[in-house]
Amino acid sequence: MTPADSVEGDVRIRLFCALRLPDETVDELVEWQASLPDGRFRPVAPDNLHVTLAFLGHRPRRDVEPIGAELAAAARAARPIRLSVRGYRETRSVGMLVLEDAAGAASGLAEDLHGRLERLAVYKPERREWLPHLTVMRFRERPRLRPELPELGAIAPSGAAVYLSRLRPTGAQYVVLEEFGLGGD
Repeated sequence: MTPADSVEGDVRIRLFCALRLPDETVDELVEWQASLPDGRFRPVAPDNLHVTLAFLGHRPRRDVEPIGAELAAAARAARPIRLSVRGYRETRSVGMLVLEDAAGAASGLAEDLHGRLERLAVYKPERREWLPHLTVMRFRERPRLRPELPELGAIAPSGAAVYLSRLRPTGAQYVVLEEFGLGGD
């Protein structure tokens, strides 16, 4: 039984689609997180590091398969993606690394996926333009950090996935329900 099979068909579950990161990128991010000042934030766990393509919110379990099919089609059509760290930014509750998508391949994948999911009636595009980023920490009060940026080099995502997000008192737990290669991988 897969994690997707363990949830009843009509039960509403919290879903999103995201780019997965290669293990070496995750390892480097964990090292970088450990170098930041303690106590002012909660680092995002290694298994939760990803680049969100589309947050879908609560959807019936039965939507996972059609969402996965659309993500698979968009991922197959994607050009090779290379991202790099452009900067650090804080919002009211998270710290993130903003990523550069110089060739526009990740943005093209996100735009294609958004259109597919909108036609499927499971996604409403956000008003703001999609921003490639990695959420690396969460906090209750902004720590107002100005960290040195991690030297990750070119980040080539290892795939795209449909995730289940379970909210826990200790933070969100993300489970990959379906994963797909990029560009015909």
